[in-house]
Amino acid sequence: MELEPTYIPTNGITLHVMQAGPKSGVPVMLLHGFPEFWYGWKNQIPALVEAGCRVIVPDQRGYNLSDKPKGVKNYRVDELVKDLLGLMDALDYEKVNLVGHDWGAVVAWTLAILHPQRLHRLGIMNVPHPAVMRRFLTHDLEQIRRSWHIFFFQLPWLPERFMSANGWRGAVSALRGSSKIHTFTNEDIARYKEAWSQPGAMTSMINWYRAVIRHMPKLPKEPRVRVPTLMMWGMKDFALTHRMARPSMDYVEEGNLILFPEATHWVQHDEAEAVNHYLVDFIFDKASQIPIR
Repeated sequence: MELEPTYIPTNGITLHVMQAGPKSGVPVMLLHGFPEFWYGWKNQIPALVEAGCRVIVPDQRGYNLSDKPKGVKNYRVDELVKDLLGLMDALDYEKVNLVGHDWGAVVAWTLAILHPQRLHRLGIMNVPHPAVMRRFLTHDLEQIRRSWHIFFFQLPWLPERFMSANGWRGAVSALRGSSKIHTFTNEDIARYKEAWSQPGAMTSMINWYRAVIRHMPKLPKEPRVRVPTLMMWGMKDFALTHRMARPSMDYVEEGNLILFPEATHWVQHDEAEAVNHYLVDFIFDKASQIPIR
């Protein structure tokens, strides 16, 4: 399998994008979260290509080799959505299958709510529907406690110092301290450190958290998702309670939820083989093979 690194202008910036698979294949766009980059989908890309997909995996705004505009306001969710719409336009896709994990799922949910005409299908991993997240962040003490990092990241400069000090100890802990013991290898960590070390990267990455508090995304009064949706959730997530998963499906007109009892927040790493199986079946509409849980 050959990975094709490209740089694509969109929404006033340039994104570094990895692509793979036949150009005539079913388009699947994968969106990473914090503190990953395109490499966070390394276990999914080969399986999707083997299934016949054209896989598009951007480093999102502020990450790794993509542009890093200064200023918190440049990391508003609506700007992140515009980045993807522009990327689809640049690649001449009217519609794609969109899959997101962590922050990538936040952007994917929002795009699906506001621009359903641009999606065939939506895949979500370990992030609730935005309306559910807002409800739990204001009314659920357990989730408020779990979300301490969101509030910590609102501070100036200190979060960057914490994450980067002592050879990126804080950032490494964000991965290894919340995952299974062998999920992230030394080789993986070396790749992540290289991405975090790009000039301005960590501030830009943390600015996603700052922007979502200062510039809350505006959603319709009825923020329903009208495209087929598959949610996969690792129940041992350190940051997001699995109690938000089922309420999220109430906002989905057509969807399935798959819970992984032993997986952590990093479900696409922990349960790569199963995730790939369900994802391929979902994209190719093999609904009978997807359990409803």
